Amino acid sequence: MAANRLLLLLVAFAAILPTFTAHIGHFDDVWKARADQARNAALEAYESDPSHVANALNTEVRRSNVTLASHFHLPANSTRRYLKGKLKAHGPCIATNPIDRCWRCQPDWHLNRKRLADCVLGFGYKTTGGKDGQIYVVTDHTDDCTNPKPGTLRHAVIQKEPLWIIFAQSMRIRLTQELMVQSHKTIDGRGAHVTIAAGAGITLQFVQNVIIHNIHITNIQVGTGGLVRDAVDHLGWRTQSDGDGISIFGSSNIWLDHLSMSNCRDGLIDAIEGSTAITISNSHFTDHHEVMLFGAHDSSSMDEKMQVTVAFNHFGKRLLQRMPRCRWGLFHVVNNDYTHWNMYAIGGSMHPTIISQGNRFIAPDNIHVKEITKREATPDVWKHWVWRSQGDLMMNGAFFVESGDPNGAQILYSKMEGKAQIVAEPGTSVTTITRFAGALSCVDGKPC
Repeated sequence: MAANRLLLLLVAFAAILPTFTAHIGHFDDVWKARADQARNAALEAYESDPSHVANALNTEVRRSNVTLASHFHLPANSTRRYLKGKLKAHGPCIATNPIDRCWRCQPDWHLNRKRLADCVLGFGYKTTGGKDGQIYVVTDHTDDCTNPKPGTLRHAVIQKEPLWIIFAQSMRIRLTQELMVQSHKTIDGRGAHVTIAAGAGITLQFVQNVIIHNIHITNIQVGTGGLVRDAVDHLGWRTQSDGDGISIFGSSNIWLDHLSMSNCRDGLIDAIEGSTAITISNSHFTDHHEVMLFGAHDSSSMDEKMQVTVAFNHFGKRLLQRMPRCRWGLFHVVNNDYTHWNMYAIGGSMHPTIISQGNRFIAPDNIHVKEITKREATPDVWKHWVWRSQGDLMMNGAFFVESGDPNGAQILYSKMEGKAQIVAEPGTSVTTITRFAGALSCVDGKPC
């Protein structure tokens, strides 16, 4: 059975390969080799038989909340969120979920930055980024997309070897064209206020093993296209980009954590064309129309192997829809705070499996948009899709329309591998769990 499934995925990848030239003006031998490598990495990252996976995170999440219980006393029916800055000013560091508890309260985090790579949970749990490489310090905020200067972010991300990229000081970076990130990189903005704004966004295309942590991404525009250096030894022609904050294309083992994202021309985060093994955590999203797209086309059946964890995030003010919008694949949406939407929160087509656990959903006052879910199919079709809600807190009339096997969530969840399996706390705990979502203000020698 597993062999047949693998064969199906290989055939699907081969059938869809021509569409992989998106934004690549000339699909040369370098890009063809990258596509082959990305396919193999994605197949390896995909949990085709998660039956060897067991319950590893329940203890971690519960241990976090036992500690928190003595610090925070919030009524379960409160719609209020408390400012993280005010809480940080008093008392000891409090890490409110198991990812943060792994590193955030260590005052020497700046001396052991790579500890972060041991903290990822969810489907992206194998991601280590640049852990095996040297530290690269970005000192220059300027950007040259064809001949990047040493010390710039673009010069760092196009290197072939693993690198852990940090910033010498706070900076605002305007990218002249898409930032093409090579495999085995960590972009670590801790210790500085790093903003990517008013230019092109970040693209992960046919790569694997990338961490993006603790940066602000806002006001991303459509890239005009042209010659862009995507590796130290390759200068390629790019067509016009979409204006995504972060575009994940045919890539695997990706972890996006503690990001603050808003107001991009297209999506804040898109994951498409065979991408898998992704965790998006501890981030804060505001001021945007279409927040997350997982799967670009109903015809892209290779996205059937897409597996994404969306955990501990805050979907905040002035958001409209797609939190996320899924097509194929398996999506674990766990312990997020949905305080705003104006159309729907979670949507999909092409029978995605969506497990919603321990989230808080506060519906808008508009009586016509109280439903959390939206399906692009007729009821006789979507009634078979496994969309299950467990332990979610519904407020202000919010409701989640379930479908599929009532036991489908438990069956799939029990098959997730150790660190891929985030066991949810009840939705009543979400305000605390997501309290520090978004980019943090970290200072050397002090807990973040």
